[in-house]
Amino acid sequence: MNHRSYCALAGAIALALCCSTTVALAQSSGSQEGRIRIEYVPPKNPDHQKLYVMLQERRALETIRTMFSPFRLPVDLVIRTVGCNSANGLYKREDGVPTVTLCYEYLQEILDKMPKETTAAGVSPADAVVAQFIFAVAHEMGHAAFDLFDIPVLGREEDAADGFATFLMLQFRDDEKHRLIAGAAYAYREFLKDYKKNPDVTVALAVFSSDHGLPEQRFANLVCMAYGDDATLFADVVERGFLPAARAKRCRYEYLILRHAMRRLLAPHVDMDAAKKVFNMRWLSAPDQRSAER
Repeated sequence: MNHRSYCALAGAIALALCCSTTVALAQSSGSQEGRIRIEYVPPKNPDHQKLYVMLQERRALETIRTMFSPFRLPVDLVIRTVGCNSANGLYKREDGVPTVTLCYEYLQEILDKMPKETTAAGVSPADAVVAQFIFAVAHEMGHAAFDLFDIPVLGREEDAADGFATFLMLQFRDDEKHRLIAGAAYAYREFLKDYKKNPDVTVALAVFSSDHGLPEQRFANLVCMAYGDDATLFADVVERGFLPAARAKRCRYEYLILRHAMRRLLAPHVDMDAAKKVFNMRWLSAPDQRSAER
């Protein structure tokens, strides 16, 4: 089995495990799933056909619809997968319709770059795929929330969307949120793997002018928020040297600022009973199943 085939297979397993619990919540909650429309747009690039079929078979967007169903949306929102000719995800109004777009190129990139086996930090191939997929969607849903709920943003909106995504992932079960954060951080961690050998990095000015933070910054912010949420559960990010002690001291304060903003600005737009059901569900495979995936 070649590398691409292995990635597609492992990604299919991961998404299948992720999606296995959605029906029960959809039937039991008074959610607004009907306000979230999903679309699997057929790809023009034949290289994405298998991915297109896999996403539908594993009900990936149905899972995302259930995950975000507790939000009381004022209008319909579309979440779609589509070919974009670039690896990207974005939110904008398409002909006036709020739309979250996930590009096949980006989803394929997640599959292609996932680890071949569980990493030293405990990130399994399945966790890497599911967590990055969830983080990517949650980031774009953050943009959607700022728009649809008319929430003012101080600072860069991209940073705020990262904070939105991170905070949501930290609300999941304790036995899953560490795996979700570690999986989401995996892609950013790849940029840092040689930082001890090469601490002096020269970057083009165009990179610094982007409205997105550098991957290294996004990684540090992600793990800092996690450490600020639970310094015991996420102690390894300091112990392994992923988060400098000087930054770690401020992480609780930074997390509390984020939590205050989320509670004040977003909580009024959320069905909290439905949200508790979502956060208490199991979205990842059990640890014994992870070893079977390798």
